[in-house]
Amino acid sequence: MMSSPIKITEAAAAQIQKLMNKAPQGTFGLRLTVKATGCSGNSYKMEYVSAEDDLSKDEKFEENQGAVYIPKLYSWMLFGTEIDYITDELGNARFDFINPNETGRCGCGESFQVGGALPLK
Repeated sequence: MMSSPIKITEAAAAQIQKLMNKAPQGTFGLRLTVKATGCSGNSYKMEYVSAEDDLSKDEKFEENQGAVYIPKLYSWMLFGTEIDYITDELGNARFDFINPNETGRCGCGESFQVGGALPLK
């Protein structure tokens, strides 16, 4: 069996399931997108997908009973990414993205660059 180009850890899958259990009525899933922002150009964004959203340009990735939709437009920069859910030493919990395609991050870790490409605008 071929491994998924997007990995979802058990911790991330459990958080995805929790979010889906509390999601607004009509929510179909979670989508991972890339947003143009920050000093390095791009940031990760998780958002709900409703039944009315067009998923024809998205790919669905499932692992550990957690699933995310990723627009094909961003597949090239997210290929090989591992989605994790962590709690830091201060007790702040968040999704964490380990992306082998990143070529740089800003000092605060809020935004990233991929392969010398220009930031999305």
